Amino acid sequence: MGAILQGAVWDSQIPSYPLLLENAGYRIGHTYKVWSPGTPANAPHGGARTSFNSKGSKFNGFSQRLSQANDADAMKETLLDEARGNFLSFLDPDGDGQANTEKPFCYWFGPTNVHRKWVAGSGKKYWGIDPDQLKGKLPPYFPDVPTVREDFADYLGEIAAFDSGLGALLGLLDQLGLRENTLVVVSGDHGFPGVTRGKCNLYDFGTRVPLAVRWPSGIQHEGRLVDDFVSLPDLATTFLDVAGVPVPPTMTANSLVPLLTSDQSGQIDPTRDAVFTGRERHVAEVRAGNKPYPQRAIRTHDYLLIRNFEPDRWPMGEGPGYGRPDAPFESADVLTNNTFAAFGDLDASPTKAWIIEQRDTEPEAFHYAFGRRPEWELYNVKSDPHCLDNLAVHPGHEDAFDKLSNRLMTTLRDTADPRVSDDIVFERSPYTDPNRPKRRK
Repeated sequence: MGAILQGAVWDSQIPSYPLLLENAGYRIGHTYKVWSPGTPANAPHGGARTSFNSKGSKFNGFSQRLSQANDADAMKETLLDEARGNFLSFLDPDGDGQANTEKPFCYWFGPTNVHRKWVAGSGKKYWGIDPDQLKGKLPPYFPDVPTVREDFADYLGEIAAFDSGLGALLGLLDQLGLRENTLVVVSGDHGFPGVTRGKCNLYDFGTRVPLAVRWPSGIQHEGRLVDDFVSLPDLATTFLDVAGVPVPPTMTANSLVPLLTSDQSGQIDPTRDAVFTGRERHVAEVRAGNKPYPQRAIRTHDYLLIRNFEPDRWPMGEGPGYGRPDAPFESADVLTNNTFAAFGDLDASPTKAWIIEQRDTEPEAFHYAFGRRPEWELYNVKSDPHCLDNLAVHPGHEDAFDKLSNRLMTTLRDTADPRVSDDIVFERSPYTDPNRPKRRK
């Protein structure tokens, strides 16, 4: 989805759905963060040509703005007005005060407020999300302590902020009479950042993200429970399918339109019985030699199988005494605010700082967050949804392991995954032609 960033250069030759839609007559645009093509060619976060941020970008620091305001409620409305204004500036390309509702459009709303960092205590203060109400409800690999519960509550507060912005945009669609014929898709792209097994992990907590779709004129059958697996690349082909634009052969994902328009429940497409995920790196220079942490996984209805190709490496990067020269860890304040202080593939956070500071008294929590992992991990997600019992090291599960590992490796080979076909080159960072310019610092 979008163009591909290689060495800080956007490769506009790779087909991407926004440009394909634009070529078919759609207006395209985005607000806030986006990974999509445009000009100039080396724009770091997408195309300036398609950016609509004239009303500002304060929404991205939602809790920070509220904490600095004399009247938090008034600031909420100011931030929502900003989101509306940016969207209206896209709908009114001529600036004459009249929204262009005749020409089809594709718009990306990408606020970053659910990324780190946010203000401690903001979830309760501004959204009424009480950390004490989360006691006993956290996944078991988390220490159930006030610092971690507050971190969760603050994250939920940022989600509430995003929801309020989304609601403001949906309200505009209603006002302009665009509700019925507009396909609205809302999704995350990774799990909770800065916490154990969240963002930058292939466990469900890191890869299973929300997906909500509203399309009144297209989705006619409500109240269905569909069991088919879907993944984010499916969205690109879905948008092209809805627009009647041919899908280029380089896009191997499948449109969700048959699932959305079906009147069936259960497993609709028998081929959608699994999803494949992978990871190489989150940020650079967190291990000696700038090495990644390569993983691939297959998730079915019953199992999750993960292959860690380099189990001798530290999954979240290196830290003092864990791959780096033996030295004291930084203070809790540094670990809360500087991702690169230790284990840089896990974003800085209060949760990260607490787990590191309590590593001697809470070694199990530390191991779940930062410890090395075996080459193979197999979990029964029905009986063990938090993936605590690795069946790959227990006898009696050979049939499931053989079936899933064969399917995973066959899929990687069939799709020419560089990790199984050319891993020597793939160890370079970034993974590009060696003659191309290196990534900018």
